[in-house]
Amino acid sequence: MRAARTRGVAVVTALLLTTLAITIVASLFWQQQVQVRSIENQRLQLQKQWVLRGALDWARLILREDAKYSALDDLNEPWAVPLSDTRLDRYVESAALRGDTGSAVLSGAIQDAQARLNLAGLATQGRVNPDAVGAFERLLNGLRQDPGLARAAAQRIADSQRGAIVGNTGEPRPIGFVQVDDLLAVPGCTPAVLEAIRDQVVFLPVATPVNANTASAEVLAAQLPALSLADATALANSRRSASFRDLAELAARLPGKPASVDPALFSVASAYFLVTGQVTIRQATLRVQALVERQGAATHLLWLREA
Repeated sequence: MRAARTRGVAVVTALLLTTLAITIVASLFWQQQVQVRSIENQRLQLQKQWVLRGALDWARLILREDAKYSALDDLNEPWAVPLSDTRLDRYVESAALRGDTGSAVLSGAIQDAQARLNLAGLATQGRVNPDAVGAFERLLNGLRQDPGLARAAAQRIADSQRGAIVGNTGEPRPIGFVQVDDLLAVPGCTPAVLEAIRDQVVFLPVATPVNANTASAEVLAAQLPALSLADATALANSRRSASFRDLAELAARLPGKPASVDPALFSVASAYFLVTGQVTIRQATLRVQALVERQGAATHLLWLREA
């Protein structure tokens, strides 16, 4: 009886030890799987970043080459042609054989940042600029949004500039405006409003003229008070047959044919460009946007962020 009981205890103990061993081994395998998955995700993230960095360098090269052969920037130039979905395994054969980029797809585009209304001019050194406010009000009206947002935004930008000028006062400093998303700090600017105006406005480091060769009809009409939206649409359509070679040609095509056009309002070339890129590797997607400044044949990356 006692021997049978001893054997039973031994069997139960063996079962418990076996269960414990299996649990420990399973836990180790699970931890190893988690570590492998984490390393794989990090590798995929690095791969996506490398691909997008390469695409950004290629975009900067295109802009530099364009500056060598053209003094104008219009929508008929090579930089304005977007890169449609491109499978990377067509070009990286060795990586495809390893299975690294067999499902990698890259797309992207270069957009003229000066085709948009630059809201950096809404205030200068802490003072609201009435002319820039008027342009933003006209743009908001054209996009069927509340024009009161223009003055509210200008005041917030002026406040942020005064906070930067004052420096260390011990008081909370107002938010600076660098990205279009920063407009959400302005009372009355909702995500819906932001989406309605996002493709028509931009914040650049300095006040800039609007490129008449690339701007939308809404931006053209906003920049010039005497230009109706219908006339701006006709002006934009006329660029399909011939871009504006200079401001004199722009003036000749404006209604009323003014003697000249203020170079502070319009230009026919640009110095700032937005580069967007998207890469998908194994169903994991990364999208980035960058602001590039071009000075002559040189380009400078001003900021880069995930979009």
